[in-house]
Amino acid sequence: MEYRELEMSTPNGELGKSARSAAGKTSKTPNQGQKGRLATHGRLEQIIVAVVIVVAMAALPSLHIGYRFLSIAITTGYTAIALYGLGLQFGQAGIMSVGHAAMIGIGAYVAAMLFVHFGVGFWVALPASIIVAAIAGGLVGLPSLRVAGQHYIIITFCFCALLVVCLTNGGSLTGAATGLDVGSIGSVFGINFDKLANYYYLVLVALALSLAIFYAIANSSYGRTLRAIRENEQLARAIGVNIDLQKISVFMVSGAFAGAAGILQAYYLRHISPTLYGAFPSLYLALMVMLGGARLIYGPLIGAIIVNFLPEVMNLNPVDSRIAADRHPAAARRRQRRPSRHLSVADGPIARAVRQSGPGAMTTPDNDGRGRR
Repeated sequence: MEYRELEMSTPNGELGKSARSAAGKTSKTPNQGQKGRLATHGRLEQIIVAVVIVVAMAALPSLHIGYRFLSIAITTGYTAIALYGLGLQFGQAGIMSVGHAAMIGIGAYVAAMLFVHFGVGFWVALPASIIVAAIAGGLVGLPSLRVAGQHYIIITFCFCALLVVCLTNGGSLTGAATGLDVGSIGSVFGINFDKLANYYYLVLVALALSLAIFYAIANSSYGRTLRAIRENEQLARAIGVNIDLQKISVFMVSGAFAGAAGILQAYYLRHISPTLYGAFPSLYLALMVMLGGARLIYGPLIGAIIVNFLPEVMNLNPVDSRIAADRHPAAARRRQRRPSRHLSVADGPIARAVRQSGPGAMTTPDNDGRGRR
């Protein structure tokens, strides 16, 4: 770890100097200069890759890819915005969360409730969703001051489940289990955002802005402080870094990203419900950020593209695949020749004896002539 990062985050430079001297005096060597040049070169490569991806996404509507793929691209865009917040929290500060979908849900429900109950439109609700989600992120981050690792991950997982319960039982305020309907953005400066391509460009602009903010934070003194905490929290605390404040602040920044993604999702879908923001959507978000790379500039975007586009491109639909397999004649003949390995209670010897005991025998899929599915 570079002690310069720790020194820059302390109120008194002497603390950083003493910690550096305690670990052994270092001087700038040719190897360190070469490492610095390699790091700069690596950041430049990441910027180029990220810009190329965004430009390629901007060209999608002109390629006439169709409604379905453009809809997936919109989903990829606002998902990547939320992932950039999770990338700061996990990639820079080293704090993993599987409750990020709840932050998206808070942003979405703030916008939906403002529209339904107060008639507030998109542009006024946008800062409200970001601020409320940021505050919620800070509150969810409070347990991280006392617990860490898998224990905190379990807390965030439980928070998602709790949010779903609260939204489901929120009555008319949250729309209960059926959720809330959201209106359209309408036209702004002659641009009709009800048109899918225009809404896609709105999401793309927000994505490019999120990418720029992520890069600015990661390469600032604040980002170096977060990385110092990630590498050695005890040492950072020892030289004067306010660990608690830095952790809560990164949770709030992460929540702000998720709030922006939530309102974009709400106004795209036009209807939201509690099931969109449970624990399993959060697991998908964690999967995306780990697939793409939380510390890379383009990592969250790559993860969102992989998870959203790959099943569509490769036609990987598990439900349709299972239906097709069950209807295939060869699959049916194999099921008849080979007993299933997934046995239930009704497959045991006692259950078979009861079924054969008389007219009141039980009826199960393996003795009513239909076969097991």
